Amino acid sequence: MDRSAGAVGACGAADGLVVSHVMLHAWEEPPISGDAGSGAVFFPGCSLGCAYCQNRAISRGVHGRACSEEELAQTFLQLESDGAMNVNLVTPTHFAPQLRRAVSLARSRGLSLPVVWNTSGYETVEAIRANAGIVDAYLTDLKYVDARLAAELSHAPDYPEVAMAALRAMVEQVGSPIFDELGGCERMVGGVIVRHLVLPGQVDASCKVLDALWDGFGNRVRLSIMSQYTPLIAEGDPVLAAFPELARKVSEEEYEAVLDHADALGFEEYHWQQGDPAKESFIPAF
Repeated sequence: MDRSAGAVGACGAADGLVVSHVMLHAWEEPPISGDAGSGAVFFPGCSLGCAYCQNRAISRGVHGRACSEEELAQTFLQLESDGAMNVNLVTPTHFAPQLRRAVSLARSRGLSLPVVWNTSGYETVEAIRANAGIVDAYLTDLKYVDARLAAELSHAPDYPEVAMAALRAMVEQVGSPIFDELGGCERMVGGVIVRHLVLPGQVDASCKVLDALWDGFGNRVRLSIMSQYTPLIAEGDPVLAAFPELARKVSEEEYEAVLDHADALGFEEYHWQQGDPAKESFIPAF
């Protein structure tokens, strides 16, 4: 869509830059949040339509306020002043040109924090390549390698091929994970963390995602296996008729089976969640 001419994209965004929420986010992976918190900037809209989205308060519209590139650059600098581990751009894809300019402006004024591109993985290779010199690390999803699941749960049957191509471009651009230390905590300053959210009833699908990651990248990416799926699909939604198990949380047995598969494949280091994160307040109050 030509949003500069007034059109609205599938993401729900028009031409202007909109910000939904800015916070020191404590619930990302440890090398992203540390103790001080990640400097998370949330953007509204999304190019996917996941039935189970936890951030639908902003993903299904443009909830937030208009923000200039100048204001955003100052926000980045304020986050650094507040002690943030990084600048964490959450669902940034559809505002990419504005965000690249805002990061460049902030860096010209002294920003030294690493910039994290926090994405669903549904990115074009061209868009990733355009981030060269702007983005230091990627925090990306790999939701599915099954086109049927991608179509029925996220309205994107091409998600597997698109996300894998984008992931290859990310690894080519920023390489293997690199860490330093800030405030006594390990901090990721380069490389890729790949998140995978385990869905109830979909252990086999999750294991196939891990197979694809292992075959394609081995330990060149840091894996994050998430159990925080929270049932948010409304009763009567046709997705529940096809996937009734999405009305419940992931069981301990299902999650352990996926972790065991990661071990068996040979992943040396990965992040996993303890307890019942679906009970925690992992969803910011937008």
